[in-house]
Amino acid sequence: MTQQRRHTGDTPEIDHSTLDELIRELTEVQADMLDLEARGMAQATHIHSSYHQSARNLLHYLSLRRRDIRALQSRLAEIGLSSLGQSESHVLATVESLLNVLHQLAGQDRSARTPRAHALAFSEGRALLSQHTEALFGRGPGHRRVRIMVTIPSEAASDPQLIESLLASGMDCARINCAHDDPVVWERLIANLRSAERTLGKTCKVLMDLAGPKLRTGPIERGAKVVKWRPQRDSYGRVTAPARIWIYAEGDKLEPPSGADACLPVPRDWLATLGVGDRLNFVDARGARRFLWVVGAEERGRWAEAVRTAYITPGTELTIVSRAARTLSSGAIAQVGDLPPGERAYIVKLGDALILTRDLMPSPPENPPNRRERSLPVRIGCTLPEIFDDVRAGERIWIDDGKIGGVIEAVQADEIVVRVTHARIRGEKLRADKGINLPDSSLRLPALTAKDLADLPFVAAHADLVGYSFVRTAADVCELEDHLARLGGEQLGIVLKIETRRAFEQLPSLLLATMRTPRDGVMIARGDLAIECGYERMAEVQEQILWVCEAAHVPVIWATQVLEGLTKDGQPSRAEISDAAIAQRAECVMLNKGSHILQAVSTLDDILRRMDAHQSKKSSMLRPLELARRFSAESF
Repeated sequence: MTQQRRHTGDTPEIDHSTLDELIRELTEVQADMLDLEARGMAQATHIHSSYHQSARNLLHYLSLRRRDIRALQSRLAEIGLSSLGQSESHVLATVESLLNVLHQLAGQDRSARTPRAHALAFSEGRALLSQHTEALFGRGPGHRRVRIMVTIPSEAASDPQLIESLLASGMDCARINCAHDDPVVWERLIANLRSAERTLGKTCKVLMDLAGPKLRTGPIERGAKVVKWRPQRDSYGRVTAPARIWIYAEGDKLEPPSGADACLPVPRDWLATLGVGDRLNFVDARGARRFLWVVGAEERGRWAEAVRTAYITPGTELTIVSRAARTLSSGAIAQVGDLPPGERAYIVKLGDALILTRDLMPSPPENPPNRRERSLPVRIGCTLPEIFDDVRAGERIWIDDGKIGGVIEAVQADEIVVRVTHARIRGEKLRADKGINLPDSSLRLPALTAKDLADLPFVAAHADLVGYSFVRTAADVCELEDHLARLGGEQLGIVLKIETRRAFEQLPSLLLATMRTPRDGVMIARGDLAIECGYERMAEVQEQILWVCEAAHVPVIWATQVLEGLTKDGQPSRAEISDAAIAQRAECVMLNKGSHILQAVSTLDDILRRMDAHQSKKSSMLRPLELARRFSAESF
């Protein structure tokens, strides 16, 4: 409808027909909201008292977003009214407010036209989100709204100072990935965290992420037991950074520290004699004389550096040359222990056939150097044979974080035939134990695996929050809640990891299901989600998750590749900094482990603190801008 205005002097008046049309449309919107609320709340009898109003607001928002209201938004904005674009946390109150104003502009008594509906006040919606965030994560740090979560590296189990430094730098929640290590290591990590809390007088929640079902490529026959390292060199062959070698005690099951170019197991007693400044002489597998300098000592091992490339095999003799006398030390010689076999890989290219098998027997060695010698398709196992009953021809498949993509051509009893449709021109390496995504397939995999159920007693006893991987349906949520109740873990917060397309599509139902408990949250697992939904849709998908969760007053964790370059290499990209700033719209931001994690935590803390003054969720906060103060009308 073309908007008509009458002008009295300089003041435009809005045509009554325009006002009547806007009132009619918004009244319909309001009626639909109340209808969906009535029907939805009749079904949602399990909602915890702290989430009753949030559940209603979520239903109101879902009702609103079933419509295309873009034209309505434009007409409201044209007459200077709210366009509903920032109404997520109090959507019915916004509609109520608009109707009140429109009736006043039309000179009408609203009480005679439409019944007034109870709605959350504007401030109440924001307050509920704040309350639920504090219930999940505890009291905030004070100088910023958004919390920082950090994935704790395994080495922190034997390095209490690392956890204390993370806590001092700004970590508010520690994440432990149950796919790695074991309860012995987890208990050490948590004990070190609790000790750091007492030392610093700070609190930090513990999130334990259940591993969930892991759909991965099967094994490939391993190569020789050889470890290779080489330093970084510039274009002239000059060393710009030495190779870093982690020397540890044989039998140590912990993950090596991040940043190691190679790892060498040695006898524990011999390791204890190594000191910073010692030199290790050896002859490598090629007969080349090489040496290492010991540059760092930790409880679990030693750091050494090398400026020349070397190849090490089990049994290689390492000889200590003392720092003080530059002579051989007593008991100076030790042999390198057993080493893992080297990884091998297939090379697959566009158009290749690839066969996934039920059989997990290791595949033959890597492809012949001359691809023309290979007449048969690549064959590799699949760790979850249950999928063979669920996938169909024509469905897409992605492997190794989207590096290899294809379409299923045929499904047989023990084989899935895939045609590769996505790979770099020179080909991609297909390795063992790489993730498989099937975004189009309806997989009937259990959300809780046998390992998850075995881990839950420890999680219920030690964690504050539990991360739910591969959750897809409301029934999955109820299953976890029931298990936790039997274990006495009703107090745990539940974080739904949205990492599949099905979970994204079922998000409203998942949120209503998890509202049975007073503490819940959502993690946007952007890695898997980008593969499942498509990279081109990722920005849209994460926006929708933020909108729906704000409507439900459920805190969101922004995860995957946040400041990844800084964390791993010590140097962020420009895009990473922008991404971290956008993450301020969530309630928590997660960092993964890396060599420079302390720097990454400090940087993220600074970014989030600065952005707090400019942005609150979607709303721009208009503090005075220095560049505006500096502007002079006479300066141009």
